[in-house]
Amino acid sequence: MTNDADQDPTAAALALERAQAVALFNHAWSSLDMPERSASQDLDLIHCAHASRWHWGRAGGPQEWAVGEWQCSRAYATIGRAEPSLVHAQRCLALCSEHHLDGYIVASAHEALARAYLLDGDPRAARTERDRAAELAAGLPDPADRAVVEGDLATLPPL
Repeated sequence: MTNDADQDPTAAALALERAQAVALFNHAWSSLDMPERSASQDLDLIHCAHASRWHWGRAGGPQEWAVGEWQCSRAYATIGRAEPSLVHAQRCLALCSEHHLDGYIVASAHEALARAYLLDGDPRAARTERDRAAELAAGLPDPADRAVVEGDLATLPPL
């Protein structure tokens, strides 16, 4: 039995794009988990997050695009870059709205906004977004999704 990707060059190309998106996302995630990074590793993190999002733009759908924007926002927040963090968090939420996404990604978009606003020196907006993310997380039916968002919220400094 053969895989459809073996028969259709378009399917094969999409499968390769997806595999690259996943590998780059995972590499960026492992960089985010590092307790300390060098300046070179910070750049690697940013490049991987953007490259993953780019591949998802070619082979994914709105859910993957939004997750990619969330990861770009987190990567920038992690290295202390407020403006691009905010841009990607806003794009994540816009994709959720535009494509009627729900669930954990919407809560995560608000978590990303909270993080970006805090970094940008706007604690009031950060608090509003954190509270909205927590409210949405509390309503998530999947305990694993809820735990992910609540875990991310727990890494925010007190507001």
